Amino acid sequence: MQLNLTKPICFFDLETTGVNITTDKIVEISVLKVFPNGKEERKTWLVNPLVPIPKEVTAIHGITDADVADKPSFKEVAKDIHNMIKDSDLAGFNSDRFDIPLLAEEMLRAEVDFDMKNRLSIDVQTIFHKMEQRTLSAAYQFYCNKELEGAHGAEADTNATYEVLKAQIEKYKEIENDTKFLAEFSTRKQFADFAGFIGYTKKGEECFAFGKHKGKLVTEVLEAEPGYFGWLLNADFPLYTKKVLTAIKLRNFNNKLG
Repeated sequence: MQLNLTKPICFFDLETTGVNITTDKIVEISVLKVFPNGKEERKTWLVNPLVPIPKEVTAIHGITDADVADKPSFKEVAKDIHNMIKDSDLAGFNSDRFDIPLLAEEMLRAEVDFDMKNRLSIDVQTIFHKMEQRTLSAAYQFYCNKELEGAHGAEADTNATYEVLKAQIEKYKEIENDTKFLAEFSTRKQFADFAGFIGYTKKGEECFAFGKHKGKLVTEVLEAEPGYFGWLLNADFPLYTKKVLTAIKLRNFNNKLG
């Protein structure tokens, strides 16, 4: 079967130095771009993270320091990756909580202006967990009746995720072959940033989701306590969270001028 697309969608998977989206780095990224006409385009990059890859992480994905020693840094390939995905929606397995946030951090560190404003994201893991409660390897076996060879390799996981989504659409009548539906169905609680520090009120206004100002409107806090914004920018928060906060502050400032 073919996905019903109105724009390209990029399935992707990351292998990294760890699971901290603020500090860890990408060592491999594989992208499978699917076009509305069914055409597929694939590209995989090995990346030198410029820091040692922990042995316990290498034991999972098999990528060693030697494997990436002569590979480009993420900053050197960031524009190529961005050019491949910039016109596309995104999809992955646990991508909303890990792959997209970490990709965003790497892009912003490389001074590439990445955001999700004009694209949708489909998290195939969320669909799977809502329907069956399993892992990617089990999902591949369950939906596609195949063993996942090369699990924890970015390319194998990317291709498996694409096949699983198509099988999910075929299996469940209640799941529509529509990118917007899939994005909404695979989304958990909505946040303005990826890391979950900025949420929304019932009226759709940004509010803090942590700390002493939890539940309070971001605009009201920043206006009443100007120093809090500076503290947030200098603290160890993800770059994308800081970008969202800055955009809210600028929007509020421009609204006052208007």
